[in-house]
Amino acid sequence: MSAYTDLVDLAGRAAHDAFRLGRPALWETPLDRNSARPAAVLLLFGTLDDRPVPAGSPLAPADLDMVFVERATTLNAHPGQVAFPGGGVDPGDASITAAALREAEEETGLDPDGVEVLGSLPEVPMPVSNFIVTPVIGWWARQTPVAVVDYGESAQVFRVPVRELLDPANRFTAALSRGGRSYRGPAFLVNDVVVWGFTAGILDHVFEELGWTVPWDASREIPAPI
Repeated sequence: MSAYTDLVDLAGRAAHDAFRLGRPALWETPLDRNSARPAAVLLLFGTLDDRPVPAGSPLAPADLDMVFVERATTLNAHPGQVAFPGGGVDPGDASITAAALREAEEETGLDPDGVEVLGSLPEVPMPVSNFIVTPVIGWWARQTPVAVVDYGESAQVFRVPVRELLDPANRFTAALSRGGRSYRGPAFLVNDVVVWGFTAGILDHVFEELGWTVPWDASREIPAPI
């Protein structure tokens, strides 16, 4: 089975409530759904160097990758953190999917017409910033260059091979204690940055659902970069 087929299957199961994402939030803080703002992020999978994706491997293909942004350190919300392209839904957005594609274009410069949307995952509450986030799964059918569009918003835009994310050597548990509360959650060390918190939680759940996860040592802790 190819990675593309795996992702289509995942989106299909999500549409029929076949699974529920966990709650990769920093703190178990109640979310006020009356005031929470809808948001969308794009989990964009593509193939490096436009090579075809091989089928038949139990692991993610070697040429499969994902797109991330590193948020600018000057932002008020989640400064310096690695994230999927995405953001809040605007009144002019026709749908959650449209919001995810618009935000991805604004942050990375990609051509949204080259993205095949495979489906959406269940909403995930993000109490720390009072968002309800819908992860949208995209396949980069026709790739275009990506780069930082506004350095006031992003420090870098980069692509990471999925196998690097799955490599046990690059997986850790991020630990954070603040205000009498403690947080521990999955983390990935790639491209000289730590992916943790909400983004790492989504990745961890998605890889588990896809059956791609390689056993890793959760006892290896690193401090959350905050």
